Amino acid sequence: MKLIALIFSSFFIMLASLVGVFFTIKFLSDWTKKNIRYLLAFASGVFTIVSYNLVNEALELGTNTFFVWMAIICGFLIFLIVERFYPDIHCHHDNQKCLSKNLNGGAKKILIGDAFHNIGDGVLLAPIFVANIKLGLMVAFGILIHEIVQEISEFFVLKNAGYSTKKALTLNFLTSSTILIGAIGGFYLSSLKYLIGPFVGFTAGVFIYILLADLVPKSIRHSRQEKKYFNYIVWTIFGIFLILSVNFLVGN
Repeated sequence: MKLIALIFSSFFIMLASLVGVFFTIKFLSDWTKKNIRYLLAFASGVFTIVSYNLVNEALELGTNTFFVWMAIICGFLIFLIVERFYPDIHCHHDNQKCLSKNLNGGAKKILIGDAFHNIGDGVLLAPIFVANIKLGLMVAFGILIHEIVQEISEFFVLKNAGYSTKKALTLNFLTSSTILIGAIGGFYLSSLKYLIGPFVGFTAGVFIYILLADLVPKSIRHSRQEKKYFNYIVWTIFGIFLILSVNFLVGN
């Protein structure tokens, strides 16, 4: 049951990302180009609550609090190190920066990085479903929001790099599908029950890193550049409210 729920959620994330990109280019292309930065603030709100819930779940599941906190710290630090050596993993949100890299032949590098990033999402999602299906669904929702923002941004990057709409959509779908590889592999690794707490803690550390090093700083920077602080605050609160509503509906 847990494996089925995990595969279904991973497939839904993959498919919903593609649908989100298609819907955007079909109906909201101009609006998205102008307002996609607000979605970063929305994702910040979502990730704040998801990260908090992950930490609590890890502490409840772990048999040793010290090891759980070490796993959280390791998740944060390892992702920090990975991004220092491979900074393109999260450059999808900054179109101008990514565009300059793509024009220098970096589009393929971004796609490869995105594929590995999605494998990582699957690996991180798996132990959450092993521990708690309801929490897994909430975390999957958080990943979905982040993934949609990322894939929409990546689509416009690929278009600016000279890819056709069909090719850009196909490549987006292929890179998104790698989440299934990580999810299935991560599920069997998580069958070792004594590792579930640390695994969940590691996932929490990664989510906290994404929140503090990617989503929040970029939202703050964009709000300062545009002098629209209120708009960003509203979108962040909306993200928090939405994920709290999901939390209330699915229960603990």
